[in-house]
Amino acid sequence: MVSDMSTGLMDRFRSLPMSRWAVLLAQSISELLTQMISAVIIVGVGLAIGWRVHTNAADVIAAFALALLFGYAFTWAGVWLGLVLRSPESAQQLGFIVFLPLTFISSAFVPTQGMPGWLQPIANWNPMSALAAASRHLFGNPNPAQAVHSWPMQHPELAVICWSVGMLLVFAPLAVELYRRKAL
Repeated sequence: MVSDMSTGLMDRFRSLPMSRWAVLLAQSISELLTQMISAVIIVGVGLAIGWRVHTNAADVIAAFALALLFGYAFTWAGVWLGLVLRSPESAQQLGFIVFLPLTFISSAFVPTQGMPGWLQPIANWNPMSALAAASRHLFGNPNPAQAVHSWPMQHPELAVICWSVGMLLVFAPLAVELYRRKAL
């Protein structure tokens, strides 16, 4: 988004008689398609090296739907950040500063029970932890988060939906409004 803004591509779009939502929606849908292609590649590599699903097709579809919904919601956060920041380098750095800790302070790599006591509640309420727990559950793999007594770890699928809908409700309107103001 920042690259498109800095090269003048968005200025060309703004000069056309179309909805402000259309440009940003197209951008977010193209990112969703990229995420879908990436998911297919990751599943293919995973299956090639021995990863297996231990549930039915409906659970697998639900797991991918949750992951794509979550990724789509984060895309809107990225679109908003892209409109706020002025250079691709600053967007990349800020994305690294925000998303890397969000990933590592979660149960995606290690169970939260092994984390220091002050960090456990943060990790248990982290949206990435909910996504990891939901994916493990829906793919039928061991899920250490089931032993954690926090609401997101006990209801990970619902937590992912809540986090995703919340991010969409916040960042999509913010991004569109910022895009409109920049168009003036």
